[in-house]
Amino acid sequence: MLWLLMAVLSAFFAGLTTILAKCGIKKTDSDIATALRTIVVLIFSWIMVFIVGSANTITQIDKKSLAFLVLSGASTGASWICYFKALSIGDVNKVVPIDKSSTVLSVLLAIILFGETNNLPIKLISTAFLAVGIFLMIDKKNESNKEIRRAWLPYAVGSAVFAALTTIFAKIGISDVESNLGTAIRTGVVLVIAWLIVFAKGKQKKLKNIDKKELVFISLSGVTTGASWLCYYYAIQNGIVSVVVPIDKMSILVTIIFSYVVFHEKLSKKALVGLLLMVCGTLAMTVWG
Repeated sequence: MLWLLMAVLSAFFAGLTTILAKCGIKKTDSDIATALRTIVVLIFSWIMVFIVGSANTITQIDKKSLAFLVLSGASTGASWICYFKALSIGDVNKVVPIDKSSTVLSVLLAIILFGETNNLPIKLISTAFLAVGIFLMIDKKNESNKEIRRAWLPYAVGSAVFAALTTIFAKIGISDVESNLGTAIRTGVVLVIAWLIVFAKGKQKKLKNIDKKELVFISLSGVTTGASWLCYYYAIQNGIVSVVVPIDKMSILVTIIFSYVVFHEKLSKKALVGLLLMVCGTLAMTVWG
């Protein structure tokens, strides 16, 4: 059950990533930050590839696996762009729950596409708990500026949709590929997309004005992202997608704890109930799914 431990570690590192990234985009443009942290993730990923000795298997990857790895990387890039744009203009405790709604779509797609129908009633009930919990966590009563709410919400929704597609594409593409190598290939695609967006928007001039302290946080978020990805794609390659995904999304617990400590963002009673429902749904999926 090593894949289960990897799913838990993936959640932990993903939770830290959000906080570190939020610290790194207070002044820095979110597109620039995404492109820079992807460089760190790519370096981290290829170091792991050479450590495990899977670099020599790259020529053995078939065209179908490569195509889906590229699609996974492209959807990851789109998800990142949306997510960090939403984080730059919205509260962590509001953006993250919407992003985590990708869990519901990922689980349903895993059931349909991969036939993960064992204990189906439990999975569907657990997914319903997750959906209701996510809805309750999207707390709007403290949002005084409606324009800000409208601004970050589409980006958060886009992040969730692309994140769900990322998981499905990755599961197909990584089935016959060593997980660390698959992660490195995907990251290369993300890097290309991130920098294309930077240059397409003419933001490359902002690179010389990046705050050094924020650059440190961006780099650290890249390291934790790399660690999270390596754990996550090992878990979905060797485990059950409809179980791994909800566990990974429990990174929200880590995020909320640190957002309270670092940013002093508190949960309302409604949002707290939503969080408890998400935890219950995830535990049920893990134990009986």
